[in-house]
Amino acid sequence: MFSDIGALELVALVVLAVLVFGPDKLPKVIQDVSRFVKKVRDFSDSAKEDIRSELGPDFKDFEFEDLNPKTYLRKQMEQNEDLRELKELRGSFDLKKEMNDVADAVHGRDSAAAAASAAAPAAVNGSSPDLLKKQDKPDTGERPPYDSDAT
Repeated sequence: MFSDIGALELVALVVLAVLVFGPDKLPKVIQDVSRFVKKVRDFSDSAKEDIRSELGPDFKDFEFEDLNPKTYLRKQMEQNEDLRELKELRGSFDLKKEMNDVADAVHGRDSAAAAASAAAPAAVNGSSPDLLKKQDKPDTGERPPYDSDAT
């Protein structure tokens, strides 16, 4: 319950409690608070049992954590086999290739020719081209291709 409270914070709370309630009344206050927390937990548990009994036998395995939309969706996605197929399809989809194909189509280039021209400088040097060096290209007035990685 208090897993995110550090030692220094706990000491500060104890010192504050001693200052506010005094050393004489502090044990009584701790007992009262613990009784109150126990009553709230008992009330919560009885309310959950009443709701489960009213829902009927179909909802015996119902968990109140399922009312959280994220938990409910995660549980439903694990049970649904169609979504597994969708995940496999999503894994096989290459977005970069699709974006380059669309950019080539917009600029009126053949995607196979564009791929060959992009691979040609690498084949000449035997290594990948240095993209940071300025390449001497004649200005044809044409816009450069859309680079999905640069945006």
